[in-house]
Amino acid sequence: MKELQERIRQEGLILSDTVLKVDSFLNHQVDTKLALAIGQEFKRIFAGKTITKVLTIEASGIQFAMAAGIALDVPFVYAKKKKAVTLSESVYSAPVHSFTRQETYQVSISQKYLGPDDNVLIVDDFLATGAALVGLVDIVRESGATLAGVGCVIEKSFQEGRGLLEAKGVQVHSLARIASMSPGHVDFIEDEELARV
Repeated sequence: MKELQERIRQEGLILSDTVLKVDSFLNHQVDTKLALAIGQEFKRIFAGKTITKVLTIEASGIQFAMAAGIALDVPFVYAKKKKAVTLSESVYSAPVHSFTRQETYQVSISQKYLGPDDNVLIVDDFLATGAALVGLVDIVRESGATLAGVGCVIEKSFQEGRGLLEAKGVQVHSLARIASMSPGHVDFIEDEELARV
């Protein structure tokens, strides 16, 4: 997605060769038009998959899961990082380690919102180590639902996340795949290169 790549180049702050800050337009302050365009792009990519639910994890994936849900005209569900007292019914859960926060959460989703009749698209803002997405894949499989695939807004392709998901047989599509980055510079894997992979 060229528009997304340009915004990363112009506004993304690369703090190191592994840390990219995009909080001015994606995950603190959100450019709503860009978020809706991202939802439309996920709809285009996963066309023909008959998605019934979009799934993400709180908090930074919510706006993109909602945008995808709007585009696909289906509900979105998000896994909660802490079990609220109001979440008293049976849940699906999985441990997830956050690279950004350096914490491990037990994420959970009420069983009444995910089941064997669902065809689920997982959407998240970043794919790096893959821990959060692997946890969501495990929850989808535990629920008996079908997993249509994973859509990520930004992928750090130099980290292990894609490999972990593909090893589980998961189809992964990312809108901006970063090959490498350093302060002041970012290289993307272009569509032509992806076709050769």
